[in-house]
Amino acid sequence: MSEYFQKVKSYLLNLDVEIVKEDPQEGLFVVKNEDRGLVNLVVDCEDPILIIEQLIMAVPDKNREEFFKRLLQMNRALIHGAFVVDEESKNVIFRDTLQLRNLDYNELEASILALEMALLEYGDELIKFTKA
Repeated sequence: MSEYFQKVKSYLLNLDVEIVKEDPQEGLFVVKNEDRGLVNLVVDCEDPILIIEQLIMAVPDKNREEFFKRLLQMNRALIHGAFVVDEESKNVIFRDTLQLRNLDYNELEASILALEMALLEYGDELIKFTKA
């Protein structure tokens, strides 16, 4: 078990998210707060970093070049993290990484708030791509 697991768990509990699943051996949490747009947010203690990932959507079949360009433009405005595409270019994921060694509550909170803000700011636009 990561030496940081309990520290991250206490931060998550204070962030008003529900821990849906935890695996101390893997240093892994799955959390949610659907009111805040957090659905199966994965928080992974992979010493020396903390990885935060949430599936956002499938990559649309149409207008892919325009879609990828727009994702890059959106990333420029994000405070923390980025919209990324998985290895198969099938899914868009929000991803952020933080240093575990000096992680503090405010840092983790800022990353999660950045995801929430990104969904508020760009969620409708991303949905439009799926309907195009």
